Amino acid sequence: MSFEAEVVYTALSTNRFPYAADVSESTCIAFGSGKLIGLWDPSNPGDVGVFKTLSGHGGLVTSVRFLTNEVLVSGDDSGYLFLWRSQSREEWNIVQKIQAHGHSISCITSLHGFVVTGSSDSSLKVWTVTDSLEHIQTIRLGGKYPIAVALSSLPGSTARVLAVSGTDRNIQLWVKSSNEFIRSATLPGHEDWIRSLAFKSPTIPGDALLLASGSQDGAIRLWKILPVTNNRMTAPQTDSNILSDDLLNAFEDSLGDIRDNEDDNRQISLKRYTISIADDIKFSVTFDALLVGHEAGITRLSWQRPLDDSPPTLMSTSTDSSVILWSPSSSLHGSSEDSSIWMNRQRFGDIGGQRLGGFVGGLWGCGDRDLFAWGWSGGWRRWHSESTNSWVEKGAITGHVGPAKTLSWSPCGAYCLTVGQALLTDQTTRIHGSVPGPGKSRSVWHEISRPQVHGYDMIGAEFLDDLRFVSIGDEKVARVFEAPRGFVDTVEALQIFSFTQEEHNRPEAANVPPLGLSNKAVTQDNVGLTSDTYLRRPFDGELASSTLWPELEKIYGHGYESISLTVSSSRHLIATVCKSTTPEHAGIRLYNTTDWRPVGNPLMGHTLTVTRIAFSPNDKYILSVSRDRSWRIHTLDETTGVYLPSAHDKTHGRIIWDCAWSPKGTLFATASRDKTVKIWGASEAGAWSLSTTLKMNEAATAVDFKERVDGRLLLAIGLETGSIVLYSLEDSKTWTSVGTIDQNKAHIAQINRLSFRPSIKDTTGNDNPLYLGTCSDDGAIRVLLLQEV
Repeated sequence: MSFEAEVVYTALSTNRFPYAADVSESTCIAFGSGKLIGLWDPSNPGDVGVFKTLSGHGGLVTSVRFLTNEVLVSGDDSGYLFLWRSQSREEWNIVQKIQAHGHSISCITSLHGFVVTGSSDSSLKVWTVTDSLEHIQTIRLGGKYPIAVALSSLPGSTARVLAVSGTDRNIQLWVKSSNEFIRSATLPGHEDWIRSLAFKSPTIPGDALLLASGSQDGAIRLWKILPVTNNRMTAPQTDSNILSDDLLNAFEDSLGDIRDNEDDNRQISLKRYTISIADDIKFSVTFDALLVGHEAGITRLSWQRPLDDSPPTLMSTSTDSSVILWSPSSSLHGSSEDSSIWMNRQRFGDIGGQRLGGFVGGLWGCGDRDLFAWGWSGGWRRWHSESTNSWVEKGAITGHVGPAKTLSWSPCGAYCLTVGQALLTDQTTRIHGSVPGPGKSRSVWHEISRPQVHGYDMIGAEFLDDLRFVSIGDEKVARVFEAPRGFVDTVEALQIFSFTQEEHNRPEAANVPPLGLSNKAVTQDNVGLTSDTYLRRPFDGELASSTLWPELEKIYGHGYESISLTVSSSRHLIATVCKSTTPEHAGIRLYNTTDWRPVGNPLMGHTLTVTRIAFSPNDKYILSVSRDRSWRIHTLDETTGVYLPSAHDKTHGRIIWDCAWSPKGTLFATASRDKTVKIWGASEAGAWSLSTTLKMNEAATAVDFKERVDGRLLLAIGLETGSIVLYSLEDSKTWTSVGTIDQNKAHIAQINRLSFRPSIKDTTGNDNPLYLGTCSDDGAIRVLLLQEV
């Protein structure tokens, strides 16, 4: 007998690099998430989100590029370049791993078997791709770091042109007609670093090759590249041709002093630059248009592929939290004339740029009918085009930025709560729910609420009931939150769970008032949302602002920052501990959930920080484990209602990370850095003794029990490497290994929490499916379905 795991939900964020995501011709989006690469198919009608993760990188993934639907190139901040090839939709293999650069890879571009990588080691490298990557040229940039690269063919030619921008204000054009790229021109004009470059190939012979450049100065410049004919090169000087290049250049130079004295000195240069691939084959590069509309720096540009019912369109993303679609005015007004005037055709995002960091990048997908953009918080926004000027926002994927520290199921088992710990980037709690749908064999999981956006790193959270939870951050206070009516309406509208009529009687929503620090309950008029908002899945922008929960209470008591939290099985008690280097502060504090007052004195005994607390199923025992390598049990005195010390042990050789009780409370497990998990049982005399020691290959960091339908116990153990080991109790004392979930389906970093979902009937009619929720330092949240084979 053994178990296999199926990944039914993966929540991932996207790294904050403009080239950390790319889309294939078949609309598979690959994106870097920490050291992972996530694969998302937004064209899938089941809306399943991330369907596969690729592991192998040792650093943050900074750049991703599809060469074909089956071949992918990725780079990381340690300078490694990976070549991936797919055998099927679900199976991707590493073909090659190269130390391509000495420092972080900042950008990747490709064209027809060529790949160009840019790095903060101030170099570009050119590669050819057949069955593997082969290095053919290194371009030194003289101390300037490349930020963006773009590659295209020159119009009417097989020669390649490479555009490069870096930590200066210029664009360098490099041309390859034979063996190597040769620097051919430098295009000035921008007033800050150029963050993005994008070529648009001509669709009709004779049309110009367009280059778009976006800068931190908030402006986008368009450049035209056209072949220079022999007639034009040798034409005599006439009155009609009197504005020669030399005269135009001299005129612009004479304006230099004037420009320097102007406040807004955006330079409009009419100079023509010439690039050559042979003595008699030359191309002219001229400035064509200046696009001004963003209020902050441009992060990425992308051209829409030609569509019959859509004008030429350039998409731009910006740190001002907006996405703009630009098209030439002539096409918008039905004119056939070529125009250098480009207009802001459509604008998406948030008004006023109030989102921290804005948008990091954007892509076209689904036949270029859909627009995708990801933000500073790692979540995606998606807009679908019903027609040329009609766009509708749709749901997209989200995830924690940085380590995910805990996962707690609601008592009903319909949704779970997770917290993120990333300084100034993801100090949030999030709720994920399974949404059934017509024609789907199984529910699809989505983030449905973001009840707390905090100012401290989040450490832990636990549900008090289906509509209340308590959380702790890197502060001395525990905070209690209660769901607003908006959450209740959303959960019912999505058919996740049903509530009583009395549970609908609550505030509409919550917000953080000006100069305030806590979520306050508000009415619908204050929220500014309609009832329709709660009838669908929230978008990422709404999750960050409109799904907050009102803060109900603050719980004080600790002298140092909180480190662990749990709730009793009856939901009547809360237990918290704080960081400690002395026995004085290593006590466990208990609070009741009626008036939030302390219950008795702190439970003392440990000498260092307590890492985990667990109530037994009948609340008779409180088990705690600590950095002092010991576990302790406090037993309830039913006469006085006080928990008294009753047992302790220091058998483990290293820190104990986690502990858990069996469903009947007759056993408990402790997981330690000493690479063991120990199972403890109670004797007839009531003493707790070691029953079994399970040896692991790596440090054990998380553990949880589940009782199966036949009454046998299943034990899940999370390891420091991200793998999960499963054991089954076949008789009263024998634990048998029944499966290992490797990094492809589990995690690639330390697992912080394992939690089996409370028994609930799923949409397939299975009365007791085994769902295991996991979270890890790799930032991923996963829900696994365990099936016996």
